[in-house]
Amino acid sequence: MKLPKDRVAYSAIVDRPPLKLPNDARVAVWTIVNVEEWSIERAMPRMVLSPPQGQPLLPDLPNWAWHEYGMRVGFWRFVEVLEKFGVKATLAINGSVIKSYPRVAEAALEAGWEFMGHGYVQRPMHHVEDQRDAIQKTVAEIKAFSGNKPRGWESPGLTETYDTIDWLAEAGIEYVADWVLDDQPVKIQTAHGPIVSVPYTVEMNDISMMVLQHHPSEEWLRRGIDHFDRLYAEGEKTARVMAISVHPYITGAPHRIVYLERLYEYIRQRPGVALWTGEEILDWYLGKS
Repeated sequence: MKLPKDRVAYSAIVDRPPLKLPNDARVAVWTIVNVEEWSIERAMPRMVLSPPQGQPLLPDLPNWAWHEYGMRVGFWRFVEVLEKFGVKATLAINGSVIKSYPRVAEAALEAGWEFMGHGYVQRPMHHVEDQRDAIQKTVAEIKAFSGNKPRGWESPGLTETYDTIDWLAEAGIEYVADWVLDDQPVKIQTAHGPIVSVPYTVEMNDISMMVLQHHPSEEWLRRGIDHFDRLYAEGEKTARVMAISVHPYITGAPHRIVYLERLYEYIRQRPGVALWTGEEILDWYLGKS
């Protein structure tokens, strides 16, 4: 068993050689759209409405329907907004979504988004009976549908056991978004060679901000600007990566989508920003771009 600290060497960002983005860019910004399948037979991964008397109930219709709204309505707001601002998203997709919500997968493929593995169904990796099989099934489903094996992976809820990263490397995954420990890519050692951690976020993530911390909708824009401005200033010396992570049932709601639009408007006004996908960040870091 290897602990995470055994896989990632400690490195203070101030001690590293400067990283440079193409065209004098300071910040690479990637957008992750998370689409998931929530099984009505199980407890819901998230809740917007607590059960009466605090007693969990199955089936949990109101919280299942909250998620379903995102796949029926909220997702299509993302498609419109991202197209408006010329942003190609990275789609974190459960392998089962391709068959359960084919219209969603088709729209992402048509938009030219990158497909990233997000587990087979939405449940913690700790609760998956056979992680290796679930990872391989997810990779196979995405390849069969899109024509390309996914290069990236984001586990449901960012969950990994001590061995998950080895099984991901074995399946050909080249980068992960689970290790939210840096503003620059870093290499993670596995039993099958290194995987790159592309900086993800629990701070510019609508689950943390809206569902867990219960911030008002406009906080998304204020925090997004503050987050971007600091990375942009620091990026003058050495490049930084900013992630924007959204879910159709949260930021796709009518009262929140406008703040995502305004954040892109703000970022778009700044020179020296690379609006990339996860695999574009990976290729730049590995010197392939």
